[in-house]
Amino acid sequence: MNAVISAHGTAARSIVEERAPRPPVIGRIRPGIKVLTSAARKNEAAVKLYDQLLAAGESFEKIGEEIERRCKLRNALAPRNVPFFTCRRSDFTNPDIADEILRRYGEDRGDGLKLYRFPAVFAFNDWMANIPNEMATWGTNGRKFFSGYGPDGTRFCKLYAKPERDPHAQRATRNFGPRQMILRKDESIPDGVCNPERCPQYQARQCNLSARFIFAVPEIKGLGLIELPTNSIYVLQKAYSAMQTVVLTRGRLTGTSFWISKREFEITRINENGEAVRQAQLLTVLDADIDISALLDGADDHPPALAVAGDAAMLLEGTGSAASSNVLPLRLVADEGLPLAMQEAVEVIGRDHDDDPMTSEPESLDDKLERMSDLLKRLGLSVEARQRAFRRFAYVKYGNGWTKRVEDVDGMNARLVAALEDPAPLEREIEAAVRDAVFQ
Repeated sequence: MNAVISAHGTAARSIVEERAPRPPVIGRIRPGIKVLTSAARKNEAAVKLYDQLLAAGESFEKIGEEIERRCKLRNALAPRNVPFFTCRRSDFTNPDIADEILRRYGEDRGDGLKLYRFPAVFAFNDWMANIPNEMATWGTNGRKFFSGYGPDGTRFCKLYAKPERDPHAQRATRNFGPRQMILRKDESIPDGVCNPERCPQYQARQCNLSARFIFAVPEIKGLGLIELPTNSIYVLQKAYSAMQTVVLTRGRLTGTSFWISKREFEITRINENGEAVRQAQLLTVLDADIDISALLDGADDHPPALAVAGDAAMLLEGTGSAASSNVLPLRLVADEGLPLAMQEAVEVIGRDHDDDPMTSEPESLDDKLERMSDLLKRLGLSVEARQRAFRRFAYVKYGNGWTKRVEDVDGMNARLVAALEDPAPLEREIEAAVRDAVFQ
């Protein structure tokens, strides 16, 4: 029987670890509001009920449900874009969080306290983890169709498979684990490929982009993150561009305080007659209070690449902390997202020392650690997925504190240099160290 592997690449120890972890969400900030449609405004009872529930802080879903139940009006609410965000008590597991966000970051511009701009800190360095997105068709029971990408980058249309029927129990077979997803294959999408031009749901405006920002708000306490939904491709493109700019200059997204606000842009859309028209639209945008020119010039308050490489091996060991509280993780030394000047500095560090031994100074411990960081990069051991395995291997081979002992660092460097010619033995040693750790 095959072993079950957890989402982190190790042997699962619990049913919970078999599933991919999801960041806990404790509340939602909305990009706009919902108002009564022109037809619903003609119903006095619906107008009165809308005003009452809105003043009571109820969610727009609750308001719509109550209007439908009491006034027998379906689809009485329509979305409206406004210059501010909606932060309501009913959208948070702890309603006091909404009040605290408004108290700290709300502004009164003559129409009461509104949330026009607020800070956000992202929890992941992968932009897709911070803004998960897909094409999706939603029904009363959740997603009906949704997009997903294959290994070659093809976008597919997927759906949940219907559970099989148990012929003995005359009911559906109980499902264990996540629901099975399969490719959609019908007359409209015969090959399972997501093609909006020939998708009846997309053409009927039932299938749209579904995305959400997931972040923490500084000074707001709670065991979880906050989400902000969007269905605008323009918002997604601008957020992606902002995040990639930060990654290019700083090497990572975490640790950067962004600001989320709204700004008016002129966008082009295709009207019902197929004509391109320009119109002004308020879009959610990301900004950050960072000096891009200083970062590109290497004048940021983070340590330069040489200092990063010197502390990197200490981080690899996983015990204690690096000398600098601002040191970047080792995987960032090997990231292509680093500024070009820093990448070149790392490459200089790892070059073989071919200088005349009579004129070169003795190699210090910091020099040895710098050389090690380049060797790890060349061997592909500096990427995030491999760091844990290498830390385990190093611990088994040399024990705690090995990065502070010159002889152990020399031994590791010699082992890494040998692996440049023949990496297979090192790979086997690392796999054995990880395997022993799993079954201890």
